[in-house]
Amino acid sequence: MSLDSVRAFFAEKAPEIRIIELDTSTATVALAAQAHGVEPGQIAKTLAFRVGGREVLVVARGDARIDNRKMRAVFEGKAKMLDAETVLTLTGHPVGGVCPFGLATPLPVYCDQSLRIYDEVLPAAGATHSAVRIAPLRLAELVEGEWVDVCQLPEPANES
Repeated sequence: MSLDSVRAFFAEKAPEIRIIELDTSTATVALAAQAHGVEPGQIAKTLAFRVGGREVLVVARGDARIDNRKMRAVFEGKAKMLDAETVLTLTGHPVGGVCPFGLATPLPVYCDQSLRIYDEVLPAAGATHSAVRIAPLRLAELVEGEWVDVCQLPEPANES
């Protein structure tokens, strides 16, 4: 059903975007990056939080970490990550396939600024083996996402 709701979302709002379905799992950032032949940062992970009595989705680059101080400043409260069962109930998507498309419950979507360095990102598409290739600005436009700065980027590797 989850993949079906994402298919319906794209059929209505962006029929030119194709859902990529693979035989292998893309349920983690590392698996998805390997399967799609991209760097981990290009995987757009969707995280679900409860902040001050409301639920929100944050779409961030795969290798970034949520910065609790920035989250508290942006959302004016302490953010708590939702458990897998609550995420499935609210979004209609299983963990590993969570995306901001075809949601079971209308939720506000926030896109982290870190996604903007890429021309194309790959968010999941409702299942642990599906994704779409999409420009970050198009993603935000389709889900009526608001741009925020709530992530901490990975430290650059030392080259000697």
